[in-house]
Amino acid sequence: MKIASLLAAAALISLSSAGVAAASPAPEQDAFLARLNALCGQRFEGRVVTTDAADAAFASERLIMHVRDCSADEVRIPFAVGQDRSRTWVVTKTDAGLRLKHDHRHEDGTTDVLHWYGGDTAGAGTAERQEFPVDAESIALFNANDAAVSTTNVWAMEVHPDRMFAYELRRPNRHFRVEFDLTKPVAD
Repeated sequence: MKIASLLAAAALISLSSAGVAAASPAPEQDAFLARLNALCGQRFEGRVVTTDAADAAFASERLIMHVRDCSADEVRIPFAVGQDRSRTWVVTKTDAGLRLKHDHRHEDGTTDVLHWYGGDTAGAGTAERQEFPVDAESIALFNANDAAVSTTNVWAMEVHPDRMFAYELRRPNRHFRVEFDLTKPVAD
């Protein structure tokens, strides 16, 4: 009887461990977060590489990302569009993968009505690219604030060490992409 109990307990522990392993971030996601962390403390200039007319205002401004506030579980990347410093991308490790959220604030530091939207990875991605489909919380936020066009958003980030970082937004009839030159960190 004791042997049967021990075997049952061992089987449960084995199944529990398998469940934990399946719910943890993939090695590709850990590598991606490590690549972001390797950029910590640096600023890079970027440019809009897509040609949608809706992006003309962004394309005419100086675009700077500053990788900072880095840890093994989270990286914050403020994104300045000219003098507008209202945006920060926040990439966080979760039990099941990675999460991207957009921290939008007004000049006085108060949160914008469209704040803390984003999504979680749905697959392992690669060490170079992760995609973040819109989550249910963000869909509700967009619907409540006349931004229903954003309910199908998929954001992506890419890190190609010593070459390029990219931030991207896609949805039907919309593609926005900014690429940052990692070969030339900027001082300001």
